[in-house]
Amino acid sequence: MIPTRTLNDGRELPAIGFGTYKLNGDEGVDAMVGAIGAGYRLLDTALNYENEAELGEAVRRSGIPREDILITSKLPGRFHGFEETRAGFHESLRNLGVDYLDLFLIHWPLPRIGKYVESWRAMIGLRDEGLIRSIGVSNFTREHLDVIIGETGVVPTVNQIELHPHFPQGEMRAFHAEKGIQTESWTPLARQRSVLTDPIVTAVAGAHGVTPAQAVLRWHVELGSIPLPKASTGARQHENLGVFGFELTDAEVESISSLESGRLWGGDPETNEEF
Repeated sequence: MIPTRTLNDGRELPAIGFGTYKLNGDEGVDAMVGAIGAGYRLLDTALNYENEAELGEAVRRSGIPREDILITSKLPGRFHGFEETRAGFHESLRNLGVDYLDLFLIHWPLPRIGKYVESWRAMIGLRDEGLIRSIGVSNFTREHLDVIIGETGVVPTVNQIELHPHFPQGEMRAFHAEKGIQTESWTPLARQRSVLTDPIVTAVAGAHGVTPAQAVLRWHVELGSIPLPKASTGARQHENLGVFGFELTDAEVESISSLESGRLWGGDPETNEEF
């Protein structure tokens, strides 16, 4: 049984989800069907991943009722703005072949464009219309969060950020906790080779009789974040779910966090742009 995290709107998300970046075409559908069969119920996509149709097909093929699967998608930069956000959201709905989303996020803040507050207002409206269950953001800094909260009074349920042992994001996690925002981790295993072969990680894994990937994903759970690992094979999908039968000590959590070296992909939210 996968534990859940309660969001600030009262809804719940599983404590681990499934990332779908670069899972495209028939192979992508098969991988997503397998993930649902393995037990994942939170699946994360984005309009710019160009695989929303594949995720929708996987949900339909899975045999699991739609209401039991939580679908996340994200708004790309080309749809920033009030009416543009509504149009982008409805494009995602059409791609997925569903009539609502469980979680919808602004993918990047794009402060140079300066329209993320307008997009946030549009998402509040879509939520109030019942088309989105929960609304949140991705890659927002403390300053961006302060702006949208100050302008609208609505606190995002989630901020999905780059978070892994090389970039533990301690300050952001503390700010999220203060505001009641749930942290989600994209690329939770970082560049896998550099993390999963690290002596600190392998030592923690060995102490618990688990794999290095399981040790790192458990580290995310201990931090209170929801990791979103991607895996195309059934074996890896099942392995990544097997993180709830053991716990790390505080010292082990700190040892993995000591691997901090900074962002790995240059995705500074103040300057990174995607459209």
